[in-house]
Amino acid sequence: MRKAVMAVIFLGIAFLIIKTNFNITNESEQFPSSGKVYREICGTIKRGETLFDIFKKYSLDIKELFYLKEASANIHKLRELYPGRPYKIIIDENNKINSFTYWINEDSILNINRNESGFCAEKKNVEYERRLEHIGGTIKDNLISSVGEGKENLMLALQLSDIFAWDIDFTTDLRNGDTFKIVVEGYYLDGEFKKYGEILSTEFFNNGVTFYAYRFEYDGRTDYYDTEGRSLRKAFLKAPLSFRRISSGFTGKRFHPILKIYRPHQGLDYAAPSGAPVSSVGDGTVTFAGYKGQYGKLVVIKHPNNYKTYYGHLSKIEKGITKGIKITQGQIIGYVGTTGLSTGPHLHYEMRINNNPVNPLVVKLTRGTSIPKTLMAGFRDFKNEMDARLALITPPVFAFAGENKNSRLQ
Repeated sequence: MRKAVMAVIFLGIAFLIIKTNFNITNESEQFPSSGKVYREICGTIKRGETLFDIFKKYSLDIKELFYLKEASANIHKLRELYPGRPYKIIIDENNKINSFTYWINEDSILNINRNESGFCAEKKNVEYERRLEHIGGTIKDNLISSVGEGKENLMLALQLSDIFAWDIDFTTDLRNGDTFKIVVEGYYLDGEFKKYGEILSTEFFNNGVTFYAYRFEYDGRTDYYDTEGRSLRKAFLKAPLSFRRISSGFTGKRFHPILKIYRPHQGLDYAAPSGAPVSSVGDGTVTFAGYKGQYGKLVVIKHPNNYKTYYGHLSKIEKGITKGIKITQGQIIGYVGTTGLSTGPHLHYEMRINNNPVNPLVVKLTRGTSIPKTLMAGFRDFKNEMDARLALITPPVFAFAGENKNSRLQ
């Protein structure tokens, strides 16, 4: 769900540097070990920097770089180094490599150690301490700023919006004074907060209505369910864009800014930056993908039960989106633009039933599958535990990395 959208959003977010149990510095230092003297070189990968550059910088033997690459070839290719990620090289008094350590990502580390026969590489999982975090807040202006600052809080806000993507549009539906409560996994390393995991339960009070979500697994699949054990998933997402605002609502009569006449506006206009990804609100089949008059670049998708959705004024249609292709809910189909009859970058979105225009914001849709009756007892036990935790949260209780003082998971 909206994973493609989220992937584009995060392209611009810098990688979070993880402080490990070794100190990350740009200086070399000496320390004794087993009667030998070793030097430790620590740093983070700079943009465009290669391991060859690092070896040259510290006058290390390039032949040993070849041996390191050979040892790790089937585990992680050493040419795949990314800016901001930490590394550590330990060398002996003869400038020979004793070990090389590199953080592949937040969850795994590459270790290469010298042994009697050469170098041996392994990938190790980071062993985090898992706790439960209790977070609450009050909406002021928008969801992201209300959850808190920093990359991890941004990701938490996005995860929360994904959970309720079928019920709440987190730009158009939010009201100042709305509240949220979250029980979420928190991962710590050496007692220091590093990142959030999965949201286990959440309560969101929006415009007079309270929404609940509980993360529950059965038959090898995990989903979010309401208080009655019904899936939060529906046939259509609430909106085709994330974090945007509706600039023109559904109305039978609208003054067109270019034609200077009043005429029906049978859809929603979502103002968004040019190039923002547009996602299909539901599963279906593309019936049109191309340029069509005032719509400009347009994608039309036919869904089950005689539903159709229109996505107009696109700057670009996603590669591979052509007539007849099957589409899944949340899949990127194009990008916001201003083609056709348009005064600026925005998405024109329509929904039709039996070819008759309807307001997408008021269409009632049935939910997905419910938890089987045979498993409801287990779900209720989990729900009761989560409800007790949610009841302890009194917004605002903001969660900032490194400052969380919440209960540990038992």
